[in-house]
Amino acid sequence: MTDDQIAKKKQYAGEKKASMKRRDDHHDYTERRMYMITLEVEGRRPIFGRLVGNPQSPQGSADAPRIELTELGQAVQSEWQGIPRFYPQIEVRAVQMMPDHMHGILFVKAPLPVHLGQVITGFKAGCRKAQRAIAAAEPQPTEKAKPLSTEKVEPQSTEKVKPQSTEKVKPLSTEKVENVSRLATVGPSQEGLACQPLFAKGYNDLILRSFDELPTWENYLRENPRRLMLKRANPDYLRPFFGLHIGSQTYNGIGNRQSLSVPQRMAVRLSRRLSESDIEAEIQRHLCLAKQGVVFVSPSISPGEKRVMRAVFNAGYPTIVLLENGFTPLSKPHGEQFYACGKGQLLMLSPWEHHNEKKVITGEKCKQLNLMAIELCK
Repeated sequence: MTDDQIAKKKQYAGEKKASMKRRDDHHDYTERRMYMITLEVEGRRPIFGRLVGNPQSPQGSADAPRIELTELGQAVQSEWQGIPRFYPQIEVRAVQMMPDHMHGILFVKAPLPVHLGQVITGFKAGCRKAQRAIAAAEPQPTEKAKPLSTEKVEPQSTEKVKPQSTEKVKPLSTEKVENVSRLATVGPSQEGLACQPLFAKGYNDLILRSFDELPTWENYLRENPRRLMLKRANPDYLRPFFGLHIGSQTYNGIGNRQSLSVPQRMAVRLSRRLSESDIEAEIQRHLCLAKQGVVFVSPSISPGEKRVMRAVFNAGYPTIVLLENGFTPLSKPHGEQFYACGKGQLLMLSPWEHHNEKKVITGEKCKQLNLMAIELCK
């Protein structure tokens, strides 16, 4: 899309809102590229499967965290893997089904005849068709269930009721019902399920900027069930929070808020003029203090501050990091930050709202964050 086309488009658009589902106006979505696509179930209903396994089990083991797919989940996964049948220009590199959403990696190896969005629209239509077919094939209640109603049972003698109730109540046990339901016991009835939208409107895409990012993407998909299991085990550490009033500021963030109640807290503020030997000395000094129970607070702006906070973090000591970009209700930490938050080792705070734009932090904001770090240590 050219700058003129973007300008013309914006004059009819409303107020710009932060959204992970907004497309990149400067990118050609028909060109050869690799994408990570995320689609959510409408209403975040867990209809694709259920989470099983042990979060401590290594990847590849029999008890590693994984998603046991429902029939609908299997159908959606099959539709994703079948995209190349309709668009041979696309190679499916990976897919990870989750209970209420899915992630997939697509490689557009040759120019597409349509926008990538039309490919996703077609995929959604195929999933919707499979959803209706599964719901239509669900067995309907049979006449055998009728004797269990109060109206039928009351007129019968006790002798006749007992054998009938013993035989016919059994199939209605929880264990049997779970086996009978072809979409698993994760939501409304199949008739209601068929009437509801399957996917939420739109989708999120990430564009691969460097081939070095691909292993990170693939690991993210593989480890998604484990992260979900850890999040459920430690929800307070991994769920975004808002409206945290401290001193003169209001923060949003993710992580272990108990770090703020540790008696010994210290702001890390180091000059950019420090030499290599000075920085190494500061690293050793801060590590010694961390062993004594000091929790360090910093926006990690100067090279020295970054290296000190990294050394303390790598050593497994708790840290509080101040960020320029805030969080949304669906935000979650990534990579090592996720596991550190899950263990209660890390707290990330921001005084500002979330934005999707890539911004270079200003000198004024750096000063504000440093003053906030001092205030958080009082």
